[in-house]
Amino acid sequence: MIRLQDIIDQLRSHGPDVDLDGVKKAYVYSAKVHQGQTRRSGEPYLVHPLGVAHIIAQLNLDEASVMAGLLHDTLEDTLASPEEIQELFGSTVRFLVEGVTKLSKISFTSGEERQAENVRKMLMAMSQDLRVILVKLADRLHNMRTLEYMVSDRRESIATETLEIYAPLANRLGIHWIRIELEDLAFLWLYPEHHQEISDKLEKVRQERSEYIDEVTELLQRTLKENEIPGNISGRLKHLYSIHSKMQQKGLEFEDVYDIIAFRIITGNVGECYRVLGLIHAMWKPVAGRFKDYIAMPKINRYQSLHSTVLGPYGERVEIQIRTKDMHRVAELGIAAHWAYKEGVSGGLESRAGLKQFAWLRELLDHQKDIKDPAEFLESVKVDLFSDEVFAFTPQGDVKAMPRGATALDFAYSVHTDVGHRCVGAKINGKIAPIRQKLKNGDTVEILTSPKQRPSKDWLAFVKTPRAKNKIRTVIRAEQRKRSQEIGREVLEKECKRHGINLGRKWRSGEIGKVAGELEFKNSEEMLAALGYGKISTTRVLDLLLPKDQRKASQNALEKLRPSKIAQVFKRPMRKSKSGILVQGMDDVLVRFAKCCNPIPGDSLVGVITRGRGVTVHTQSCRRVKDAEQERILEIRWDVDLETMHTIGIRVLCEDRPGLLANITSVLSDSGINISQVSASAEVGEMANCRLKIGIKSLDQLKDILKKIEKIRGVSQVERMQS
Repeated sequence: MIRLQDIIDQLRSHGPDVDLDGVKKAYVYSAKVHQGQTRRSGEPYLVHPLGVAHIIAQLNLDEASVMAGLLHDTLEDTLASPEEIQELFGSTVRFLVEGVTKLSKISFTSGEERQAENVRKMLMAMSQDLRVILVKLADRLHNMRTLEYMVSDRRESIATETLEIYAPLANRLGIHWIRIELEDLAFLWLYPEHHQEISDKLEKVRQERSEYIDEVTELLQRTLKENEIPGNISGRLKHLYSIHSKMQQKGLEFEDVYDIIAFRIITGNVGECYRVLGLIHAMWKPVAGRFKDYIAMPKINRYQSLHSTVLGPYGERVEIQIRTKDMHRVAELGIAAHWAYKEGVSGGLESRAGLKQFAWLRELLDHQKDIKDPAEFLESVKVDLFSDEVFAFTPQGDVKAMPRGATALDFAYSVHTDVGHRCVGAKINGKIAPIRQKLKNGDTVEILTSPKQRPSKDWLAFVKTPRAKNKIRTVIRAEQRKRSQEIGREVLEKECKRHGINLGRKWRSGEIGKVAGELEFKNSEEMLAALGYGKISTTRVLDLLLPKDQRKASQNALEKLRPSKIAQVFKRPMRKSKSGILVQGMDDVLVRFAKCCNPIPGDSLVGVITRGRGVTVHTQSCRRVKDAEQERILEIRWDVDLETMHTIGIRVLCEDRPGLLANITSVLSDSGINISQVSASAEVGEMANCRLKIGIKSLDQLKDILKKIEKIRGVSQVERMQS
C-alpha cells in the first residue's frame, strides 16, 4: 500500500523547490471527504487517490498534478465543490480536478455517437492542459491494477477500452512504461487463457534466457570498454502482450517467436550511439530490414533510439536499442519528460513543451473539428492517434510522418489540398508510381499533377489519412449536392411548365424562397437539393405555388402537406416491414440490405435513400455511410418483434492441418447454424484462410459463434467479414 511518505520521497527526488505543504494539505482534505468510503476490495477508498498520486509523482509531474491526483474523485464521490477546491488549492488544481472528473464519466462501450463525442471531449481536454489526460492515465492504471475486484462484465468492458483507447494514447504521449503495463493488464483480463499459456512458457525459458542475457550483456560491456565508450547495458524479455501480438499478426507459435529478448544500451551522446551500432554490426550479422533510425527520424511522440535486430551468440535473434540518457528519459516518460514546472510553463498546447513536442495534437484537432459523422470521426481519430508510422521525404528532404499503409495520394494531400486534388501519379525514389502506391520508410516522393484532374469517389477506397479522406469527401459531397440541385430544378421546371406556372417569375419575385421557408428549409437551394434526392415531391411545392383559388386540395390536406419530412418523422409512428426494418415516417418503402456491411439484428443501423432503389440499410460503422450525404440519411431500426435470418461472412485464420475445417463446421452445425458457402486457401508454410457464409439471427448469436470458433485448437483469429 502506498503511503503519503512514498509520494513525498518521490517528489523530493525532483528537486529541492517542491511545495510539499500543498500536497500534505490535499492528502488531509482527501482523507477527510473520503472518510468511511471503501473500495470493492474492502480497502479504505483513500488507497486509490494515494496510488494515483504516486504514479503521477513517478511521471515527474508538478505538485499541482499530484494534488489533483489526490483530489481527482472528490467532486464526483463526495460533497466537495469546485469552489471549495479552488479556495483551498488554487484555480489550477480546480481546473485539473474538474477536467479529470469529466473524463471519468466517459463510457467507451456506449453508442457510437456518444462515444465519438466523449473522445472529442478527451482531445479537447488534452489541448487545454495535457496534465488532465496524464492524471486520467494514472487513474486508469491504478484501477487496472485492482481490476480483479470488479464483476466480470464490467471488468471486460474496462479492459477493452483500456486496450483500445488508453494504451494507444499512452503510446502516442510517449509514456511507454504505462503503455506496457496497461496492455499486459488488459491482456490478462480479456484473454486469460492465452495470457496464462504465454506466461507459463515464458517462465519455463526464463532461467535459460536469463543466462543468455547475462552472457550477451558481458560481451557488450567488454566491447564498449575496449573501445573506451561509457554506457549502461540492460537486457530483458519482451512483455507478454507484445509477444501475443506478434504471434497473432504473423500466425506463429510461441516457440517460433525468436526475438523475445531485447537489450538496451545507454550512452553519453549521439556520436557514441552510432559508434556502438557499428561495433555491434561488426560483431553480429544484422537481420535484413530490421534496422530503424529513430534518432535521425524521431517518432511523432518524440521517441528517439537506434533499433537493430542481429543474429547474436548461437544464431539467436536479439533486438538492440541504443540511445542517450536524455533519449531514454523521453522514451520512458514521454511528454512528462518535457515538463518544466519550475519555469512556470503551463500544460496546454501553448506551453513550451506542448508547442514543440505535440503539434500533432493541434493538427489532429484541426482535422476533426468539421467532421460531424460519429463513425467518420472515430475512424479519423484512430488513424491519427493510434496507428504506426511511415516516414517519407519530399524532394527537398522534408520529412512527412504518415500512418502505415499511407499512399502517394495521402502524401500529396499532406503537401497541400490542391496538390492532392490534382494528383495523377508520383515519382517514388525516381520511378513513376500510381497514386495508390503504398509508401515505405525512407521513400522520396515527388507528386505529379494535372490541372484537369478532379477527386474521385474511388480514391476513398485506398487513401489512409483523415486529412485526405476529409478533403476528398468535401469535394464529392459538394459535387453531389450541386448535381442534386440541378436535378431538382429540372424536375420542378418540368412540373411548373405542365401546370402553366412561370418558374422564372416566381423565382424573381421571391415566392420560391417563401415556399422553401414554409416547407422548413433554410433556403431555396436546400429545397431543390431535397427535390433532387427525392426526399420531397414536386406536388408539395406546387400546392404552395398555385394561387389559393386554384388549389384543389382541401385546407386539411394542405395543412397535412405543410410540415417537412423531418416534422412528419416525429409525428408519425414507425410502420412495420416484412424485412424486419422500421423506417421513420414511411410505410410503403422498398428496403434492401447493403452487401458491403451485411447488417444483422443488434447492429446499429442507418438508412440511406438510393434513387430508384428505396432505402438501403447499412451498419452505422460502414464506410459507405461516411461517404453519403446527410440529406440522404434516414432514421431506421430493427423490428424486435420480427425474427429474420441474415447471411453474413466470417473469416478464420488458422493452422493448415487436417481436420481443422471439419472442427469449424462441426461447431457451427452443433449450434444450429446453416452454412451456405465455404472456401479455404493456404500457401505452403503459411496459415490457412477460411471463409464461410452462414445464416445468423442476431449480433449476440454471432458473437457467441465467434467465441466458440476462437477456442478451437489451431485457430489464430476469427472475424466478421464486412464485404
